[in-house]
Amino acid sequence: MEITEGKIISQCQEGKLENFTQLYDGYVRRIYSYIYRRTFHKQTAEDLAGQVFLKALERIRSFDSSRGNFSSWLFSIARNAVIDYSRTNHGITDIFQIPEPASSGSVETEISVRTQLEKVQQYLSKIDPEQREIVVMRVWDGLSYKEIAEVLGKTESLCKMSFSRTITKLRKHIPLSVLLVWLLNSNMSFRL
Repeated sequence: MEITEGKIISQCQEGKLENFTQLYDGYVRRIYSYIYRRTFHKQTAEDLAGQVFLKALERIRSFDSSRGNFSSWLFSIARNAVIDYSRTNHGITDIFQIPEPASSGSVETEISVRTQLEKVQQYLSKIDPEQREIVVMRVWDGLSYKEIAEVLGKTESLCKMSFSRTITKLRKHIPLSVLLVWLLNSNMSFRL
């Protein structure tokens, strides 16, 4: 019989903290990726991910499922950790920038993709930081609108509208082929 996430959380809140390893195993890759895509530094991402899970473990009793789901709560902790890190380590200029594309093996293709992604990055750097964050969280982090809304403390409909408007503007300013390359490099499938 498989134990649900809610049951594991309840057990942890009752003091059975050894069960937290199941939550850790279920989220560590996503949290690490989220942090890495903002720091672009493996050791920093590992350290911050560790801090995120330590804070989550310490605060598990304060988690309230009526205020949002567990993944959103974890991503909120991760977001705050990255923001705190960027404030104290001025090496990060834009914590919500677009990550580098995966290597394709072909130098020509890789240069073309990088050039196209730079166009998207230039456009996104000109829009409102909150809109950019919503787009990056949706496309690169694979978060649902509900999760984004909970992480940012916004409504789900506002996040959907912001994402849709930003993508529409992006389509007007950047050729569709470039936009498609950007979306395909996100390794995520979703509906616009």
